[in-house]
Amino acid sequence: MALLSFLTPVLVVILCLVVGFMLVKSRETEATSTAQGKTNRTSKSDFRPWVDQDLQDETEISPGGRDDDEWVNNSEEEDLAHVPYSPPRYPEKTMLERSKSFYTLMNQRRSVRFISPEPVPREVIDHVILTAGTAPSGAHTEPWTFVVVSDPETKHQIRLIVEEEEEMNYRQRMGDKWVQDLAKLRTNWIKEYLDVAPYLILIFKQTYGILPDSKKRTHYYNEISVSISCGILLAALQNVGLVTVTSTPLNCGPQLRFLLKRPANEKLLMLLPVGYPAPDATVPDLKRKQLDDIMVHI
Repeated sequence: MALLSFLTPVLVVILCLVVGFMLVKSRETEATSTAQGKTNRTSKSDFRPWVDQDLQDETEISPGGRDDDEWVNNSEEEDLAHVPYSPPRYPEKTMLERSKSFYTLMNQRRSVRFISPEPVPREVIDHVILTAGTAPSGAHTEPWTFVVVSDPETKHQIRLIVEEEEEMNYRQRMGDKWVQDLAKLRTNWIKEYLDVAPYLILIFKQTYGILPDSKKRTHYYNEISVSISCGILLAALQNVGLVTVTSTPLNCGPQLRFLLKRPANEKLLMLLPVGYPAPDATVPDLKRKQLDDIMVHI
């Protein structure tokens, strides 16, 4: 009993020391985690402050692979002069007429897989792409490259690459539901139009810019910017009476980039076969949603 009475204070002291030690270690660990978290957040924020989490793109450069000596500081570029801007202003009646006329034109746009080999003036294609280049872009970085292919052999090489990957997509990657949803459109991995169309336009997004001194320039929201330019490109093609089918070939980007000798900062976003519709061209009899189904007015 006497021994127990002697040991009790000793055990209490030892227990207090253990608990105190654990509390100190816990606070040190928490402080370290907090500091690391702040450092990581600062690092990530410094690198990608313009990208929302749901817009991140695995093709972007990761912070770990960035050498700051290779990058130019965009904020150090010269300030741009601002000039007056006064676009045409139309009477309300004219505005309504123009809006209806443009809608009628664009409502005739269809995805066409039957394209004529008839030649198309190169100058028309040049101006269509100039029009696409008027799209807005993050910090006016204009992160797009339009590769126009008319060489028959190169077109055929593109077709071989696309069809090989597309067959694998249809047979293995896409899944039964996706394939069934496409069946009503009568589309498959055979892409004859890639040989037939007088032009193939491959749109690459530049994940970063490369300046004449080889330094890299940040391209903000590059995928959204290039996607907007693709929409304008489709409208410009419709405006001149040409047709296309929007194609985003899965798993073909690296091979096509290598074939076309494009640099590592460019990633394929879209491929468009362009030309006049074939005389016997057909399209699915699709209906578009009505205004009330696509617009909410608050």
